Amino acid sequence: MHIQQLNTQIEQISQTAANIMQKGGVILYPTDTIWGIGCDATNPTAVQKIYTIKQRCDSKALITLTHDVNIISQYANIPSVAYQLIKQAISPLTIIYPNAKLLAHNLLSEDGSVAIRVTNELVSATICKYMRVPITSTSANVSGMPAPQNFNEISNSIKQLVDYIVPLRQDETQKHTPSRIVKVFENNSYTLIR
Repeated sequence: MHIQQLNTQIEQISQTAANIMQKGGVILYPTDTIWGIGCDATNPTAVQKIYTIKQRCDSKALITLTHDVNIISQYANIPSVAYQLIKQAISPLTIIYPNAKLLAHNLLSEDGSVAIRVTNELVSATICKYMRVPITSTSANVSGMPAPQNFNEISNSIKQLVDYIVPLRQDETQKHTPSRIVKVFENNSYTLIR
């Protein structure tokens, strides 16, 4: 496929995915790590649908994605060390920020923090661009089961429960790994979680 055609296709598919999430729907989509289950991270009803799909209790926080580091400050306090970590990252990096705001209460940690990753992968970044708010990015598996490394490993039960499956990158067979996770604190210290 010609690069221009592919970019147009990604734009159209991303608009469709964003429209579904803006109406409270849940999507299955490729990210900069593994395939994720996504919804509007500001919509607690949509977030609850994800917990139901994953058969997971909502005391476990969800990761959110955005395409632009400048958006994060709207949703959490950003200690300056976080900017340094993002700048130095050579692989996908999820940062847990203190004092989340304007996000669904049921995706936050008990201490009020939120995990956010800036994605540079074209499909997920374009979807985020059209959403204009962060979207959830939790592994596409039932809680307690292994996280699928590519689309073919996602169970049919998960595929049947989402409202839309992004029709891109489904033929990939290479293994993907989850992001590193770092928790940052107001005093500019940080700790490696994963």
